[in-house]
Amino acid sequence: MHTAHAAEPPADPYLWLEDVAGEKPLEWVRERNVESVKALAETADFAALEARIRSILDSKDRIPMVSKIGRHVYNFWRDAKNPKGVWRRTTLEEYRKPEPAWETVLDLDALAAAENENWVWHGASVLKPEDHLCLVSLSRGGADADVVREFDLTAKQFMADGFSLPEAKSQVAWRDRDSLFVATDFGPGSLTTSGYPRTVREWTRGTPLASAPLVYEGRPDDMRVVAYRDLTPGFERDFVQRQVTFWTNELFLRRDGRLIRVEKPDDANAGAHREWLLIELRSDWTVGDATYRAGSLLATDFGGFLAGGRMFHVLFEPTDRTSLVAWAGTRHHVLITTLDNVRSRVDSLTFVDRAWARQPLAGVPEFGTASATAVDELESDACWLVTSSPLEPSTLALGSASLPASAPETQALARFLQRGRPDGRAARSRLERRNADSVFPDRAGESAPRRLRAHAALRLRRVRDSARARLQRGLRIGLARTRPRVCDRQHPGRRRVRPAMASGGAQGTAAAGLSRLQRRG
Repeated sequence: MHTAHAAEPPADPYLWLEDVAGEKPLEWVRERNVESVKALAETADFAALEARIRSILDSKDRIPMVSKIGRHVYNFWRDAKNPKGVWRRTTLEEYRKPEPAWETVLDLDALAAAENENWVWHGASVLKPEDHLCLVSLSRGGADADVVREFDLTAKQFMADGFSLPEAKSQVAWRDRDSLFVATDFGPGSLTTSGYPRTVREWTRGTPLASAPLVYEGRPDDMRVVAYRDLTPGFERDFVQRQVTFWTNELFLRRDGRLIRVEKPDDANAGAHREWLLIELRSDWTVGDATYRAGSLLATDFGGFLAGGRMFHVLFEPTDRTSLVAWAGTRHHVLITTLDNVRSRVDSLTFVDRAWARQPLAGVPEFGTASATAVDELESDACWLVTSSPLEPSTLALGSASLPASAPETQALARFLQRGRPDGRAARSRLERRNADSVFPDRAGESAPRRLRAHAALRLRRVRDSARARLQRGLRIGLARTRPRVCDRQHPGRRRVRPAMASGGAQGTAAAGLSRLQRRG
């Protein structure tokens, strides 16, 4: 009698590449980069494509997207003059002008030169609702790790004795003016196997970080842990989140020094908005006699839920042709962005008479894309609305979650290519004129939609022909040796290297690289 044994898996000859910070793997990557640059970047086509992309990225016709902090709107802007970027601000009234006057808050190019550092902007976390202090995150060369420094928005300078964290993959959040939740590298054993913090502490101003009391400690094989505070006046709450995997997490409410678990499915995302707890499902969830479908968005009274109540309001339930994209809260409403047959829809939901009333948000195009976010959820129902469609350029508009869909259209603040033209006629005219005169000179008498359809068909043929030609050139490079392929992000914070399939190697890498460049162009 013979006993069958499972075959031993073959040894991985590239396991040594898992040492992502080791000198030998890095040298191997540099060698592969040299080969890729020679195969892909040293051509006239690549140079022309690079110049075109750079001109788009540096174009002054881009919309300077803004966020409201206090009485100003802030924008981080990069161009040929400021390659590292400048953090700047202006008033909303000034921003409405075709050429607004900007006030520089932080010049990253000047800071990098003064400190001899290759700083890359990683954002700023503002203490609400004071809007006076913020935590600026700066990365050396664009690495995942960053340095955190406290910044005074009134004085427009870093605080000499303010909060400061050394370079690490930190997660920092304001608790109040004099304390932070800090998840960072506290030394050996304080990081997960993914390289993120597994402990979070409460750090008080003026005390050593090393002595900050522990709030929560996750497991070594977790992805990471974070803590944050809901600063909404009247609804101040502390939360701790244990990110077990990329798709699963546990949420805790911190009250009187102890943690209360929010009893939701591990693969669901949950967040608080004033008195409400909103839960976004990734799988079906049965509660009592009711089953809620995967992809649904539920709302329940937070206090009642913690007390054991399970009364849910279904804010969105998917169908075969609809899906949830995002939700955002304003002062009195919840904005829900969905896809309906790949068309964006934005609804404003309001809780009245023990039920949620729904109305479409004004200003969303019938055919196109749209996204809506709150301007300042603590103060108003105003919202930023970003839209685009086949006949309209990307547009940033200022709307209101309180307005019915029948109200006048939201006021456009900026448009790509044609800033300061709320009616959009110039952009439409330019697009139609180019299609009719430059591409189809013999179609001048036809309607604009017909010219556009013909133009789109021609463009598609040209793109296919160009892609086919570039792919053939890539396959003729002749580097037949098979080599491992670098996967940039297996999950956040970790880089993995895996061997290519037998049909991969330089040919597959060259073809994939060309395809990505064509999509970006």
